[in-house]
Amino acid sequence: MKRLAAVSLSATIGFSALALGSSSQVHAATPQSEEMIATAKEYLGVPYRFGAPSGVNYAFDCSSFTQYIYKQAEVKLPRTSQGQAKVGEEVSKDNLSQGDLVFFNTSGKGISHVGIYAGSNKFIHTSSSKGVVESSISSGYWSKNYVTARRVL
Repeated sequence: MKRLAAVSLSATIGFSALALGSSSQVHAATPQSEEMIATAKEYLGVPYRFGAPSGVNYAFDCSSFTQYIYKQAEVKLPRTSQGQAKVGEEVSKDNLSQGDLVFFNTSGKGISHVGIYAGSNKFIHTSSSKGVVESSISSGYWSKNYVTARRVL
């Protein structure tokens, strides 16, 4: 009975995807992206430091944090959030998957902040007052300042 229900559900999802088209495809988390999120969470609470040097893990700014975490996954990223916003492929907010880079305009002058999407509307990033934190991407501030996302993995 369970197998029949699973097959029926799979068929329903498959037919729904055909009806909606492939542009709204959702990507599941991969073992690599799950490991990346677990690594990022190990750094929760590490202090913020504007202009923190690349490759150190005693303090981060937003882009040095994402660069450091991606380096652990053997992916090289540019040093700045603006540079990171040009790599990989663009992903709509509705199709975010763990490990995607999410970008925000916090300065009023374009992309000025980056974090790593952790799933369940959360992302891991640096806060100037709290260091590395996990925040809701749908909270008023972050939702209002969201710009784009990129899939690099």
